[in-house]
Amino acid sequence: MSINWFPGHMHKARKEIAKVIDEIDVIIEVLDARLPRSSENPLVESLRKGKPALKILNKSDLADPERTRDWLDYFNSLPDTRAIMLNYEQKKQIKQIPELCKQLAPSRVRAERPVRAMIMGIPNVGKSTLINALLGKRIAKVGNEPAVTKAQQRFKLNNGMALSDTPGILWPKIEDLDSGYRLAASGAIKDTAIEYEDVAMFAAGFLANDYPERLQERFKLKEVPEQPEALIDSIGRKRGCLRPGGVVDMHKASEILLNELRSGKLGVLSYETVAEWEEKDRLAALAAEEEARLAAEAEQQNEGKNS
Repeated sequence: MSINWFPGHMHKARKEIAKVIDEIDVIIEVLDARLPRSSENPLVESLRKGKPALKILNKSDLADPERTRDWLDYFNSLPDTRAIMLNYEQKKQIKQIPELCKQLAPSRVRAERPVRAMIMGIPNVGKSTLINALLGKRIAKVGNEPAVTKAQQRFKLNNGMALSDTPGILWPKIEDLDSGYRLAASGAIKDTAIEYEDVAMFAAGFLANDYPERLQERFKLKEVPEQPEALIDSIGRKRGCLRPGGVVDMHKASEILLNELRSGKLGVLSYETVAEWEEKDRLAALAAEEEARLAAEAEQQNEGKNS
């Protein structure tokens, strides 16, 4: 499965970012702490052009603390990268952001010039909320749905920083199967972009594997069925999602599961681990090596035929 969701304003935003990136000193990429790698847009890396980056693991109050610590260690091990977790209720975390940006752009500080930062990230991760928090007032538009910001916005702070906000941009095609479902389950992708019940099936399987006790407690289940379809059926029966004849309305039951997952009613949790992605990266590197080897062999064979 691959998800194609690249609205017109996102394509425009990508072009606008490319035009002004040379004027930016630091990239602030806002990630969802529950799925840091899946919410990390590969387009940001290509648009970044080697500029230092501050990665903010937002919504950390909804994420599994142990897994979040692992992700912070992972990102902080990367060159020209700093990572912090953020919960907008904790103002001390927000106040440290300008200073971290200055540390990443010391030449601008020495020249006594404002550090120019651009906030980037996928939809619905909290970019506009972050700007409002940094400014101390509501200026950037905020909404609890993807793609609220649709044009670049620029703001000046009194602490030696200038901020640019951008629309939430997704890459044209999400190839990784798990990432697509994780993004959809978290609400980053509009529900019209992927079959609703398919997303709930993925969420049910993930929760049953990683956090079965949460399901038991929330939905008053004696045991957690191994099969996602059976789990959603059980949830539907517990919540009265029954049609005539005692058949469970699977769409309604799926809606309940996803709504409670997204609202945090299933407790703090994270959709992915560093170890999972390290294995994905290892397998991808091996596949790339094999592809390169086969291409080289094919080229040698062609040269032999032509000689």
